[in-house]
Amino acid sequence: MKLDGVNKIAIVGTGMIGASFATLFIGNGYDTVMYAINEEQRQVGFNWVNNNYADLIEKGLVTAEQAEICKKHLTITLSYEDLADADFVYECVFENKDVKYEIYANIDKYCTKVRGISSTSSAMDTDLLCQGFEKYKDLFAVAHPWNPPHLVPCVEIVKGSHTSDEALAFICELLESVGRAPVVMTKSVPGFVANRLQHALYREAAYMVEQNIASPQDIDRALMTSFVPRYTNVGIFEHFDYAGLDMIKSIEETLYPDLCVTKEPHDLVLSHYNKGELGPKSDNKQGVLDWTDVDMNVFRQREAEPYLKFFNWSIPEE
Repeated sequence: MKLDGVNKIAIVGTGMIGASFATLFIGNGYDTVMYAINEEQRQVGFNWVNNNYADLIEKGLVTAEQAEICKKHLTITLSYEDLADADFVYECVFENKDVKYEIYANIDKYCTKVRGISSTSSAMDTDLLCQGFEKYKDLFAVAHPWNPPHLVPCVEIVKGSHTSDEALAFICELLESVGRAPVVMTKSVPGFVANRLQHALYREAAYMVEQNIASPQDIDRALMTSFVPRYTNVGIFEHFDYAGLDMIKSIEETLYPDLCVTKEPHDLVLSHYNKGELGPKSDNKQGVLDWTDVDMNVFRQREAEPYLKFFNWSIPEE
């Protein structure tokens, strides 16, 4: 449900992430303006949004009529002046500090009613980024999404030393109003929360392949058919408490000394990387796995499937 008093959302950037957020906000009835650096990128933004809605229609989550109503709430502009009355600004551009600082200077200059500002940065510290503001340091926090953010609920909110409690609460409430699940971090660390967990798991998985404990295919199978589905319904702290910390302590005493503790990328990863085998994006379709005969459209839909149960938009009416 729309947050009272919020009349316009501004998104700077028309790439995949920015367009995904535009898809989300207009899908919940917010008037949204995207800033594009040129006419070509303006069309890129429209294409991404149209493709996102085509997928949603195909999945039966919205009708074609609803999609058209949603898209009436979207404007893509080439002028920062059209962002002037935005209540919230989401910077969604690539990881270049100078580019972001230029955007923040324009937000300072043009946005006179803004109550919260965020960046989708996955790598830069909130306090570093907020140095790009003169007026609005207290309104800024990193809000790192998971792709695609119009389907994946988690958004990691990293407050900085300047972030006001009011701005933090506003950013969280606004994201909750469109069905996102903000996770608030009180300090910035590399990888934030979820990527630290994901790469800790990948570190051990790659180590087991290197040690000839199991194949990549069997490790993937073990994940998908053992504990991973559980964690879509209960949390890891819930599960371990439920199991009993006496048992957890006993397992950890045996297990921890044998786990991988490497501080560098695995030879498994480096060997494929050095051969240019980066996964399905490579010409030979090789990574750790062989992607030669994989239908990537089917894979993309399979990857999105677990998140469809979180679809809970308040789709606007005509």
